Amino acid sequence: MDRLCTPWRFDYVTGEKKEEGCVFCNRVACDEAEHYVLHRGRHWYLLLNLYPYNSGHMLLVLNRHQPLLGQCTPAELAEMGRLLSLMEAVLTEAFNPDGINSGYNGGSSAGAGIPEHLHLHMLPRWHGDTNFMSTIGETRVMPQTLDQAYARLLPVVRKLADERL
Repeated sequence: MDRLCTPWRFDYVTGEKKEEGCVFCNRVACDEAEHYVLHRGRHWYLLLNLYPYNSGHMLLVLNRHQPLLGQCTPAELAEMGRLLSLMEAVLTEAFNPDGINSGYNGGSSAGAGIPEHLHLHMLPRWHGDTNFMSTIGETRVMPQTLDQAYARLLPVVRKLADERL
């Protein structure tokens, strides 16, 4: 039997390493490289998901602590649209995926891991990326580390943000 070791997920699955306060509020001002922050806008910031479904799984996080899209200001919603478009362009250029998933989970019953703080997901998808490991083994195989994904995405984010925003 082959063994797939994923030690970076231990803290997540056991809940042993809890961060004080809201993890997203804590990232509003932080060391960007240490926390995989890719871009900061006026109302939102973009970072890699620490527990991704696929390489390149990004989060768009509102700078203020509130849970739902319906509570966003018109300026926040407008910037959100521009940044989602940027994220799609970045994933397309950096990874050339066959498709892209995007969305958010409004509330814990909808699957939100941090329901108190609005964040949206975007991730690249490829034909065959859901295989027997995910379906039967309930395990995801990640072809890149977070550091590798960050190094690949950061220059593309910077370039495209300069061109589009």
